[in-house]
Amino acid sequence: MFRRIALATVLVAVFGGAHAQLPAPVAQVMAQQGLPQDALGVLVLNGDAVVLSHRAAQPMQPASTMKLVTTLASLERLGPAFRGRTELRTTGGIDGGVLRGNLILKGGADADLAGDDLEHMLRALHYQGIRRIEGDLVLDRQLFQPARMDVGVSPFDESPEAYYNVIPDALLVNKNMLQIDMRSTGKRLALAMQPALDRVSIGAEMTLVDADCSAWEDGWKLPQAVRQKDGRIKVVLHGTFPKDCARSYSINVLDRDDYIDRLFRQKWKELGGTFSGKVVGGVTPPGSTLLAEHTSRMLPELVRDTNKLSDNLLARTLFLSLGSLLPDPAAGSFAIPANAANGETTAARADAAVREWMRGHRVDDTGFVIENGSGLSRLERITAQQMATLLQAGLRSTWAPEFQASMPIAAIDGTLRRRLHGSAAAGRARLKTGTLRNVVALAGYVPDANGVQHVFVAMVNSEQAGNGRGRAVLEALVEWVARSGIAPALAAP
Repeated sequence: MFRRIALATVLVAVFGGAHAQLPAPVAQVMAQQGLPQDALGVLVLNGDAVVLSHRAAQPMQPASTMKLVTTLASLERLGPAFRGRTELRTTGGIDGGVLRGNLILKGGADADLAGDDLEHMLRALHYQGIRRIEGDLVLDRQLFQPARMDVGVSPFDESPEAYYNVIPDALLVNKNMLQIDMRSTGKRLALAMQPALDRVSIGAEMTLVDADCSAWEDGWKLPQAVRQKDGRIKVVLHGTFPKDCARSYSINVLDRDDYIDRLFRQKWKELGGTFSGKVVGGVTPPGSTLLAEHTSRMLPELVRDTNKLSDNLLARTLFLSLGSLLPDPAAGSFAIPANAANGETTAARADAAVREWMRGHRVDDTGFVIENGSGLSRLERITAQQMATLLQAGLRSTWAPEFQASMPIAAIDGTLRRRLHGSAAAGRARLKTGTLRNVVALAGYVPDANGVQHVFVAMVNSEQAGNGRGRAVLEALVEWVARSGIAPALAAP
């Protein structure tokens, strides 16, 4: 006991005084950046010893550091062999090259489902002798409730077409994105679009201007998907574009039913198939026959992309999977029985699953708010103490290697590849970043000068956090921890 108390005393002495007092270099940066100290919440731990605590019990907006909660809970509850799953099913029969009945595309939170995967599934039908489909294509998104969480929701910000703003459902193909290639000369703008979609074209009402190509987004305005009288859809770009410039950009502008409808028709036609039915929403009937399937990558790979790249759509899909799916060693996953849902939304069930996991790991969830699990939210709240306790649980987890390997490495990769270069943390610290207009955050693991691992959580919530001000404070904190060393423990008398 004396040894533990003595070590804690040494920790306080080495790291610069009272736990609630910010280190002088950090306080100085805060003053220089015009940020009040009550805008900052911090907790740094060495094992169970508190190295630095400042407003650690105050619930704060975490931005994308909330992804650490989602990904660790997913690894622990779903396991590393978990996969999302998409199925092509039917209740009809195959007769002389004709599928007599509906074709059902059943979504299963398959975050990797791409156009090429849909083509491979349709090619499997081709190999089974199917050339014509006499029925409808039924899109089953019922795994998540409500099935279309995107409908009627106000945009998060002024860029609803951007990938980071895509709201998940259980059946997304290509993440509903269109890749646009824009190439201009001094007089003309040439456009190309991928993937090719049946009766979907692209055009522009953009003015070519003398401007820096690297700043092309300054003239970008919200594009539109315009439905023509004959059923065709034209994607129209707006704004200005620099002369003699080439850029690619991905946009989410098509309704997702239209997207799958047009992609399915295009792929099936390219395979020589015919289809005269409609594309409708629906539910997979009991007793349907599996014709083809696709599974996502295993969970650790999805977790890595979620945290390294701060992928909101992946995080939100994993969060909803916690409320809708259970792991299966053979199939990767299976749906929680509908009668077990008790009429709750999938998000509510996911919230309950996360809280149950937190309480099981001694993380007090008082004041904790999780809306979608990605941090792209103005509602989500967590304290530095809660996040630090979660990170301690991550160190003890069976899946600790997978969890730690998912975090960006300072000055090396992910969202930290351009940060902390030349610092004592470069190449050593593993930290999840978080950024919103009024939020800057870092959370993860920072080794000190002797290689002793520290749990690190720091969040700035302020209207003045942007333009690098909040980032400078957090990076000063990381540098302070990374350059500090642990004094030798006092010998017991």
